[in-house]
Amino acid sequence: MRKTFKYRLYLTPAQETILLKTLDECRWLYNHLLEQRKTAWEGHQQALSLYEQQADLPALKKKRPSLKIAYSQVLQNVAVRIDLAFQAFFRRVKQGETPGFPRFRGKGRYTSLTYPQLANGCVRLQDDRLHVAHVGDLKIVHHRPLEGTPKTATISVSATGKWYVCFSCEVADPTPLPKTGREVGIDVGLTTFATLSTGEQIANPRFFRTDEKALGRVQKKLSKAEKGTPERKKRRQPVARVHERIAWRRATFAHQQSRRIVNQYDLIAVEDLSVNRMLHNHCLAKSISDAAWNQFATLLSYKAAWAGRTFVQVNPAYTSQDCSACGHRQKMPLSERTYTCPCCGLVIDRDLNASLNIVRMARLGRQSQAS
Repeated sequence: MRKTFKYRLYLTPAQETILLKTLDECRWLYNHLLEQRKTAWEGHQQALSLYEQQADLPALKKKRPSLKIAYSQVLQNVAVRIDLAFQAFFRRVKQGETPGFPRFRGKGRYTSLTYPQLANGCVRLQDDRLHVAHVGDLKIVHHRPLEGTPKTATISVSATGKWYVCFSCEVADPTPLPKTGREVGIDVGLTTFATLSTGEQIANPRFFRTDEKALGRVQKKLSKAEKGTPERKKRRQPVARVHERIAWRRATFAHQQSRRIVNQYDLIAVEDLSVNRMLHNHCLAKSISDAAWNQFATLLSYKAAWAGRTFVQVNPAYTSQDCSACGHRQKMPLSERTYTCPCCGLVIDRDLNASLNIVRMARLGRQSQAS
């Protein structure tokens, strides 16, 4: 199994200059390889492969000596990224979708370098230093030890100019947490972030709404700067910082809540929501994006796998309309927050009723698989 560890880097001005030049050369190579594939198909109906483009790299480095600033395997990984982009494009076409064609990368739009093999020592972690070939020793905040065997390293820069390194490590199978004998269904919403089948409610923090005024102020200043000027580039930083702060708070909240739930329950059931389709509702799109249900479900999923818990996604159809006591089905507009069953007389909060249905469906699915 693979596990990723992310660390903050602090660079000297000289090291930052080298990495920024390397990123720019990789961006040029990405655009060049994309142009090659596009021209070969449009002119000769020829589909270039990953290995053909990688084999052309030595000759390309002779024509453009500035490419030598980048480590050779980093350049090879650029070709891998192009190949993956085309694989994803054709896969979506076969599925009947209308995806956008892989796009060229503008200046500042290529933000990471991947070292696919670490056995040769191109990237080495030594206490509070990270040795990177062609760059030198970078200061790293080594806040927790690596686990397993590092396989790849990716160095990236954020929109606010912060540098990070991510190690993908191959680790042994995790040790499951002790069994608790408890099960839970989780219904996510906007009034409350989540309602558990135990009756617990998690308040919706609304991080974007909290910082919306601050974001509006810095965006207003940005809009007044003329495009392409140094002033506009300078004013983009405060906007990026506000977005970064919102993302950090949202991720911290999701990590804390998902960890607490995984520690407490053996079976965790959530709705398999199609959030992208729900975002087409323009009245709710901003609030749904702010809640970040997909991020929460993703964290629950992988943490449950590492803890030996069972994570189940159930069909969300009728979870709010069915009575959790007798199964009676009735229409429930979003404005009605209390479920009142005319058959059995059950009166219950709408979200709690849905979470009880979710955990019931997960139990039934688990039993059918066992039989």
